[in-house]
Amino acid sequence: MTTSKTAAAQSGAEEAPAPAWRGGFGRLWTAAVVSKFGDSLRTAAMPLLAASLTSDPVLVALVTACGYLPWLLFGLLGGAVADRVDQRRAMWAVDLVRAALMAAFAVAVALGHASIALLVALAFALTALQTLFDNAATALLPSLVPKAALGSANARLLTGQQIAGGLLAAPLVPVLLLAGAAVPYAADAATYVLGAVLIASLRVTAPERAPRPPGSTLRGDIAQGLRVLWRDRVLRGLCVATTLCNVGMAALIATLVLQVTGWLDAGHGGYAAAIAAYGVGSMAGGLLAGRLSRRIGRIRSVFAAGAVQICCLTAMGLVRELWVTVIALALFGLMGLVWNTNQVTLMQERSPEAMLGRIGSAFRTLAVAGAPLGALLGGAAASAWGLNTPALLAAALFAAATASLAALIN
Repeated sequence: MTTSKTAAAQSGAEEAPAPAWRGGFGRLWTAAVVSKFGDSLRTAAMPLLAASLTSDPVLVALVTACGYLPWLLFGLLGGAVADRVDQRRAMWAVDLVRAALMAAFAVAVALGHASIALLVALAFALTALQTLFDNAATALLPSLVPKAALGSANARLLTGQQIAGGLLAAPLVPVLLLAGAAVPYAADAATYVLGAVLIASLRVTAPERAPRPPGSTLRGDIAQGLRVLWRDRVLRGLCVATTLCNVGMAALIATLVLQVTGWLDAGHGGYAAAIAAYGVGSMAGGLLAGRLSRRIGRIRSVFAAGAVQICCLTAMGLVRELWVTVIALALFGLMGLVWNTNQVTLMQERSPEAMLGRIGSAFRTLAVAGAPLGALLGGAAASAWGLNTPALLAAALFAAATASLAALIN
C-alpha cells in the first residue's frame, strides 16, 4: 500500500475546479449544509439550556465532554464498519435515528423534563452515531469528485457548513428560543430528515474492494488503519498537532458561554454575536484555504493558521471587551477552516482508497482523545482562576501544537 503524496500536495500546485453542483456532489453538499444548520441551532442552544439548569462550570463542561467521549469508545470501530458497508446507506440510516432522538428530546424540553443528565445522555448518543456518519462521509466524497478536486470540494463543503452554522443558525437561536425552548431541537430533527432524503437519493458507484482474507476481523482492520496512519510522517505529525489543538478547543468551547455572559457580562446577545463572528470568519477561511495552499503548500498553510490562532486566543483571554472577542473569534474561525480543509484533504490524498474509513477514524479518534479532558480542564480552570483562563489555556496548547508542525516543513 502506498501513502505517497500527490504532486499537488507536495507543491501546492493549482487544483482542478470542484465538480458541477448538479449530481452527487451538489446533493451531498446540500445535505451537509442543511444538517450543519440544524446542528448549530442545537449546539448554540444547548449551553444556554445547560447554564439555565446549573451555574456549576464543571457540570456545564460535562455536557461538552460527553459529546467527545464516544469517539474514544467507538471512533475506530466506526471507521472499520464504514470501509465494509454501503457508505451512502449507512449515512441516511444514521440521520433517521438522530432525527428520532432529537424529536424525542424536543418533546422532553417542551414538557419541562430537561435535566443535565438528559443533556449528557443526548450528547453521548448523537456523537456515538456521528462516528459512523463522519467516517462514511469522508470515505464517500472521493467517489463523487476527481482526486485533483478534493481540496476545492472540501473547502466548499466546510464553507457551506460554516455559513449555515455560524452566519445563519447562531443568530437565529435567541429568536427561536422566544418561540419556545424546544424549537431549536425540533428544527434540528427536521434537518436530519431532509439530510437523510438527500443522501438516500445519491447514485454512487462504490469502489471495488479486494476480497477480505479468511479470518479477517474488525479488530484486524482497525489495527491496519492505525499502522498505516502511524507510518505516514505527515499524517502522524498532523494528528499529534490536531490532538493538542482539540484539547484547547474543548476547554474553550465548554466554557465560552460563561466567559461571554459572565466575564464579559455581554448576555445572550453577546454570545450569539461571538458565535456568529466565528461563523463569518470560517466562511472567509474557505475562500482563503485553496489560495494559501497553492501559494505555500498544505503543511505551511496549517502552520500559519495555528500561529494566527494563538494570537486570537491570547487576546480573548487578556482583553475584557466584547468587540475584541468578536474580532478574535472571526480570525480564529478563518484560520480554523484553513487548518481543517488542508488537514482533511491531506488525509484523503495520502490514504489508500479502500482504507479511507479506517485511516480517517484513526485520525479523528486520536485527535479527539484529549477533548473530554480538555472540556473538564476548561471547567476546572474557570472555577479556580476565572472565566477567562480557558482561552489562555487553549493558547498554550495551540502554541505547543504549532511548534510540533515545524518539523514537517521542508
